[in-house]
Parts: sequence; structure tokens; C-alpha cells
Amino acid sequence: MRAFLLKKRNESGWYRVSKAFLEFQGAFYFGRRIRQRKEETNMKELTGNQVRQMFLDYFQSKGHMIEPGASLIPHNDPTLLWINAGVAALKKYFDGSEKPACNRIANAQKSIRTNDIENVGKTARHHTFFEMLGNFSIGDYFKADAIPFAWEFLTSPEWIGFDKNKLYVTVYPDDEEAYRIWTEVCGVDPSHILKTADNFWEIGEGPGGPDSEIFYDRGEKYDPEGLGEKLFFEEMENDRYIEVWNVVFSQFDCRPGTDRKLYKELPHKNIDTGMGLERLVSIIQEGETNFDTDLFLPIIRAAEKLAKHPYEGEYKMAYRVIADHIRTVTFALSDGAMFSNEGRGYVLRRVLRRAVRYGIKLGINGAFMYKLVDVVADNMKDFYPYLLEKTEFVAKLVKNEEEAFHSTLANGEKLLNEELAKAEAAKTLSGEVVFKLYDTYGFPLELTKEIAGERGYTIDEEGFEAQMAKQRERARAAREDAQSMASQSADLMDFTAPFEFTGYETMSDTGTITG
Repeated sequence: MRAFLLKKRNESGWYRVSKAFLEFQGAFYFGRRIRQRKEETNMKELTGNQVRQMFLDYFQSKGHMIEPGASLIPHNDPTLLWINAGVAALKKYFDGSEKPACNRIANAQKSIRTNDIENVGKTARHHTFFEMLGNFSIGDYFKADAIPFAWEFLTSPEWIGFDKNKLYVTVYPDDEEAYRIWTEVCGVDPSHILKTADNFWEIGEGPGGPDSEIFYDRGEKYDPEGLGEKLFFEEMENDRYIEVWNVVFSQFDCRPGTDRKLYKELPHKNIDTGMGLERLVSIIQEGETNFDTDLFLPIIRAAEKLAKHPYEGEYKMAYRVIADHIRTVTFALSDGAMFSNEGRGYVLRRVLRRAVRYGIKLGINGAFMYKLVDVVADNMKDFYPYLLEKTEFVAKLVKNEEEAFHSTLANGEKLLNEELAKAEAAKTLSGEVVFKLYDTYGFPLELTKEIAGERGYTIDEEGFEAQMAKQRERARAAREDAQSMASQSADLMDFTAPFEFTGYETMSDTGTITG
């Protein structure tokens, strides 16, 4: 029987157990633990921390090694600015550079994505920081196990306990195996399954394959036009049918330009899944949005105490932006990132300054985001206790950054308003002005773009990039001048040939020029 190293210690150190024993022990221990919890806690009263732990408990009971969450700052991976998904933290296992102690892995991975930052606060589910729950198989189990695992966790009364009739599934049209497992093994009604060509995951050349997504029907409350299943089957943007989980079956060697039917099967097939904790919790807690859950509301309530307007109506977006962005900043700084004008430091600066602007809309004057750092740490301490050790340091960094931005914010907004008035006819803000706001007043490009967009203006991004290129050229020339002067100084002071000082003896003398 194959054995592996379990990441757990007893008094004598690390020990080995068989996968079969682990599954038996895990099923018994964790099943009993959850049964006890179910007797004490109504399903809809599960906290975000309980949901996260329940996920990890479930997969440990299925023989998975629980991989500790990685830092948001990628280690030895220059291709990523941030860890942006659960699988990103396990790349070392999937590419073969490291061998895991167990080929079954589960994790809860903190992640950052800022490509849709302008939507954060506007929509119900966009975030810059989020947690991705995932289970993974590296050449171990495949569809026959992965699909029932997902179904059992979501529908069993021992675990989440969703009503099966509220779940819908998508599959790739040619993936008859997945369709059969969903219908025959899990018992999903075929009328709740959508076959769509979009259900295929591939990024250029390399491993990829079909996937299956699981959706939850939140009911008529989130279907104001009464369109029903049409929203799901016609793949319309909506708030009723919410994607909960994506299960990717990595089984092919994908080759761009080749018909997918000609893709070769991989000798070792993998499973890669992802489920957003915030989405799952919003469904369980019946929150109107992800923000109306215990993952965000403590931050929102703390911000309310600093503001002049409550978390209602038109002010909800501002609170949601602040709650999301302070989580991002707190976790990123705690993981070692720093504010700067480049790379991930620039991303953090952009995130914080966007939140500061929304604080002003709530009537908050002066620095305030730093006061929310300890709220984030306290709310997340059960799973991320290290945040508590960093709160004082992180709060100081945030306060300094806020104060620096506030010192130029008023003058920057004055310039922006003046230039928008001048550009009223064209409705386009020039690249020169956008660059000045960036270079002199600390307005990130995206912030200026968002403010202009709110008033119906666009910005000249090409003109901005041209100004940035000129600045880089000036900086390069300045570096070359500095290097040239340093070289000249070194040459002038390079007295490698022997010399004799005769200034005390004579007013003039002869010599040889060496350079």
C-alpha cells in the first residue's frame, strides 16, 4: 500500500500513514466533528471562518494534504506580480520542480487580482483580494472522484447541505464522461445541465482540458424580470444563478491552432478546482452581495463610525470599495509588499488612493484607512493569526501613505476639475494633464480614468504613455550623465603611474599626460 508523509506532528516528530488509513481516520474524526457542529449551528448561521475550515476538513477526510496558504508575493516566479489563484501557489508541484508529500492537496489561498478594480464596489462579487478554496490531484484521482467530491461537499447534510434542486451544472459538449458522472453517479437532473463550448480551460501550449462549473440558484428575489432558467441556459449576466465552483480536468496536451479533437491525452492527468470563499459565504449567509457577510461587514461597520453617511443607498459602493481595498492593503503589506511607484508597490498605492477618494465621498476627512487595519486583522485572526503581529507596522505604513496623498489631493482635484471644464467640448482629457496628475499630484492613471469616466469623459492613454516614455528617457539620460561623471572622476583619481609632487620647490615643471 502506497504511503506518504502527512504534514502533522506527534511528540516524536513527522510520521507516515497510508492513504487508506488517513481516509478512514479523517472520515470518522471529521465526520463526527461536523455532525456535532450541525447539531449546535444552523446551516445558514455558518461564519466565513467555519465555511473555510469545513472545506479543509472535508478534503482532509478524503485523503488530501492541507497545504498552508502561500504568501501573496510569489516565490521564485517572476511571471506573477501576485499569487492570483489557488493553483498558482502549487505551480512547483504541477511543473515537477518539487514533489509533494501527497498527490492529493487542498488549500485556502489568499489571492489578489486588480485587472477589474474599477468594478469593485459596483458589482456584487468583484474583489481585489479574495480567498480561493481548491482541491487538487497531481496524477492521482480524476473525474470519477473529483465530481462526486464537489457534489457531496455542497449537498450532503454533513457538510454544506445545499438543496440539490437549486444546483445547476455546465459541461463541455464532448465530455460525455463528465456528463455521465453528473447524471448517473451524482443524480443531477439532465434539465439542470448546460453543455457549452466555453467549458474548456487552456492557456496557450501545455496542459489543459474541459471543465465543469457548478451554479446555485438564489431564487426569484434575484430575478426581477422573472426570466427564470433562461438566465442560466442563455448564459445571461445575472445575480440569480451564481457560479460557485469550477472543476478543471487537465487531461490534454493543448496545441494552439490544432483542432481540440486532435489533442493528445496526457499520460498523467490532473485536477485543478477553485471556489471563491466570499461567494460561497454570501449564499450560505443569504447576503445580498459578497459584502453583506461577516467577511466584510465588521469593516463596513467600523468605517461607518468614521463617516457622515450610513451604509445605505448611494453610499454602499464607497463602503464596499473601502472594505475590499483595506483587506488587500493589509494582507499585502503583512506579506512583505511596500508602497512604491513600480510593480506591486504601485498596485498597492493605486488601491489605497482609490479607497481614500471614496472615503472623502462619505465625509471622512484626513487619514482613516489605517484605523481599519486592526479590524481586518481581528476579523481574520482565526485563520491568519500572523496579521495581529503586523498591525502596528502596517497601520503606520498606511497612515504615512494616506497623509502623503492628502497633501497633494486637493490641488490635484482642483487641476483635474479645471482641465475637465476646458475639455468639455472634446470630452477627452489630454495625456499631458493625466501625466501631470500622476507625476506631480500622485494620481494613478486608473484613478484619473475612473474620475473622468464618472463625468462622461475619456482620457488620452496614448498621450499619457508618450509622456511616461519621455520621463523614462530623461531618467535614463540622467543616469548616463551620472555614470559618465563617476567614470571621469574615477579616471581623474586613477594615479596608477608613479608621480612626485614638486609644488613646494618650483612654480612650474614638466610631465606626461596619461589619459
